[in-house]
Amino acid sequence: MIIPCIDLMGGKVVQLVQGREKALEGGTPLEMIERFAAFPQIQVIDLDAAMGKGSNDDLVALVASRAVARVGGGVRSGERARRLIEQGAFRVIVGTAAFDRPVLREIADAVGPERLIIALDSKKGKVVVKGWQEATEFTAEEVIGRLEPYCSGFLCTYVDKEGMMQGTDLNWFRRLRATTKHELTAAGGISTLEEIRELQRLGIHAALGMSIYTGRLSSDELALLNG
Repeated sequence: MIIPCIDLMGGKVVQLVQGREKALEGGTPLEMIERFAAFPQIQVIDLDAAMGKGSNDDLVALVASRAVARVGGGVRSGERARRLIEQGAFRVIVGTAAFDRPVLREIADAVGPERLIIALDSKKGKVVVKGWQEATEFTAEEVIGRLEPYCSGFLCTYVDKEGMMQGTDLNWFRRLRATTKHELTAAGGISTLEEIRELQRLGIHAALGMSIYTGRLSSDELALLNG
């Protein structure tokens, strides 16, 4: 499955390079929902909430009520996760909070592991948290097995190539595929149909941002590839 991304910052749809530099702004969230109508799911991340710099709650709720959306960014309590589901989110994505075991357990209890996706984002080989601003001491491969009981899937972003359209690290995704039978979604630098086909062959979904916003990959081609 191919999943277009809507990243929110300062009330706008944006795309960042490696989670830091804003590279472009998209249309309004409603325009993006219409543009991505042919895709079975979309991914919505509140970047301000992820970085602890405010939130875009109204826009998140709007998108979640209009599309089949997996939603993340600043989900650090069971109450927050439950509210997103009540607003219409199909599934909830948890990043930083996944590494606080009592909080993760609270979130999983609140919405159920089947509605929870854990983000394992890697930069220079290590998992990064707090909006990719802080590095941990471990790799995604080391922790993925321990997190399986709390979720039904993992969103794995190769941050080193995020937003750069230089290709992603397929070998990293192959290693991750070998460590879990849970659903995997790849993100970060995916910029060719060949990469998407290889991820599909591995049984891994592809979350796309910059490549679809810039037109490097056309929505029509991707919708066909989605089958």
